[in-house]
Amino acid sequence: MNEEKRLYKPEEVADILRVKSVTVHGWLRSGKLKGFKVGGKLWRITQEQLQEFLSPDLGKQAGKGR
Repeated sequence: MNEEKRLYKPEEVADILRVKSVTVHGWLRSGKLKGFKVGGKLWRITQEQLQEFLSPDLGKQAGKGR
């Protein structure tokens, strides 16, 4: 099965969360919201990174089974 990973632009995340894109950019720069840069300039956020931001407890629970 070939699943494509969903990548969001900061502006898309801002629309989803109903905040300004400058807020999302601030979260990315501070590390509060994880993401990565494409071409050294453009931010992208994976679906998993957005979900972790929205539900931080899920990320903590994932590591408990070790």
